[in-house]
This record gives sequence, structure tokens and C-alpha cells, in this order.
Amino acid sequence: MTAAAGTASADWRPTASREMLERRAALLARARGFFAARGVLEVDTPIVINAPVTDVHIHSARVTLEGSVGRSPFFLHTSPEYAMKRLLAAGMGDIYQICHVARALERGRLHNAEFTLIEWYRLGYSLEALMSEVEALVRELLGPPLHPSALRPAQQVSYREAFLRAIALDPFTAPPAQLAEHARRAGFDGAAADRDELLELLMSTVVGPGLGEGALTFVYGYPATQAALARLDPDDSRAAQRFELYCDGIELANGFHELTSAREQRSRFDRDIKERRRLGLPDTSLDERLLAALEAGLPDCCGVALGFDRTLMLATGAERIDAVLPFPIERA
Repeated sequence: MTAAAGTASADWRPTASREMLERRAALLARARGFFAARGVLEVDTPIVINAPVTDVHIHSARVTLEGSVGRSPFFLHTSPEYAMKRLLAAGMGDIYQICHVARALERGRLHNAEFTLIEWYRLGYSLEALMSEVEALVRELLGPPLHPSALRPAQQVSYREAFLRAIALDPFTAPPAQLAEHARRAGFDGAAADRDELLELLMSTVVGPGLGEGALTFVYGYPATQAALARLDPDDSRAAQRFELYCDGIELANGFHELTSAREQRSRFDRDIKERRRLGLPDTSLDERLLAALEAGLPDCCGVALGFDRTLMLATGAERIDAVLPFPIERA
């Protein structure tokens, strides 16, 4: 047998053990039980969609369906958010979904191009109420004695405070030159990056990895320029009503008090497209169906996406995401 044949013969094998797949199935069942007990409806929206996301930090996978009726190409969804908001606007009430999503250019210890999200929306919830529910679900999934954070109190820290603690820098007022200098110290050349690029870089490589040591830590009050589909804070126009959850330096969840204004959302999408062009990223079209749903009336709600695979990693002590997946991208 040649070396190439030997490599190919090993590629059919899963990277997760039977025991891990049993744990995975058990946690998925536990998640469904959590929402069933709260009367939240499970939905199942298409993975193949008509328009990609505009966010410059998220890269959609393009799909060509030969002989398909209608527009081409299509895309694999990076989140079920747009479709779920259409369901919310149609009056479906509290909903959740457990689904596979795909994001291009993402691979590493914590990243696989295809992964599993648990995403849900609660009508009439405040961001604080949603954080409490996220905490309850994650504790249910981590569950003692699997992970120490299941036994420790959750923490809340503002985005500003997280930066001040980690690098003694105010992210809302620090000049770009200071941000670039901290990026350089972290081993990156930030000379050509704009303010948000530098903040994203520092959050992912310097600030974030120090958050949630042995505990669940919610970071709230992200910059308004990083609001995405979240409302702005009525008490501080510099900040968005958005949070992320960290545990042991791993980002697990991203939640919003959802923006309901179609006009404002279209304006943000347009700004994203201009920024994509500036950065030389692929051009995108707008999801007009989402905008039509917002125009029809999205109810006041909060929503969140939780990375299931990363949560399973924490629950089982796995060091790499490959250990909790049957087949990572190289073996798909």
C-alpha cells in the first residue's frame, strides 16, 4: 500500500469516538427538553438560502444548484437568523432551532467550516432576561460534575470594562494608533486596519481569551459600530444592546435585543456592502425577504445563537472541535 493510499484509507474514519457521539446525542436531547419545558417551538428553516450575509467578518459559502428554478447561485446559511425572523414576523411566537451552519475561511482548534448552532428568540424579553435563560441552558448542558463553571456564579462585565481590565485601554475613546500598537504587541500588523477591525482583533486574540476563567462571563455593551442586527442602547448611543458569553476564554454565544426597523437595517446592510468593497471582499445582495418581514412588523424580541460544538467541548474536556464532530471538513 502506498503512503497516499494509507492516508486515504484513514480518512474514512470519524474523529469522534462512540462515547463522544453518545454524549453529543444526550446533550442535544437535553437542549430540546429544555425548550419543550418552556413551551418554545422547534422550527426547521432552509440551509440553502437566496442571499448571503453582508457582515464583513462572516463569509458565506456559495452554492450552485444545476437546473434550479429561480436565482443562482444560492448560499449556505451562516445562521438561521434571517429565516427565523421571517417566522417571527409571521406570528409564530417563541421559536428555537438546532441546525448545521457553514462559514467559509473558518478552521482551527475551535473552528470548523460546518458546525452546529442552537438559536432561539423570545418575545418581550429584555437582554437581561435572555442572558438568564442562556445561563440556565448552558448550565444544563455543562451540568455538574462535567465542568466547574456549572457550579460557579455567572458574571457580567461591560465591553469597556473587559478592555480596561485586559489592556488598560478604553475601546470607545482610545485613538486608532493606540489600538494598532496593542495589535502589534500581540503579533499583528494593524497599520492598515480601521478602528473596528482593530477592536475585533484585540477582542479575539487578547481580551476574549482571558474571559470566563472557570465561570460563565457575559460581556455586554459592544460598540454601536458592531451592532449588526441589534438595537442601540437608548442610554448610550455608543453601545449596542448586544452580549457575548465566554467560558474559559471560549466564546459560546452572541445575543441581541433585535432591531425591528427595516429602514435602519437596510442602512446598515448598505454600509456593510460599502465596507466589503473597500476591503476587496465578494459583493453581496440584500435579503429583501428579511427586510420585507421587518417592514411587515417584527415583534419586540431578543435572540441568541449558542455554539453547540464548543459547549460540548467544554462539557467533555475536549481540546479540539474535531473530537466532538463525526467528520470535520477535511473528512466530510
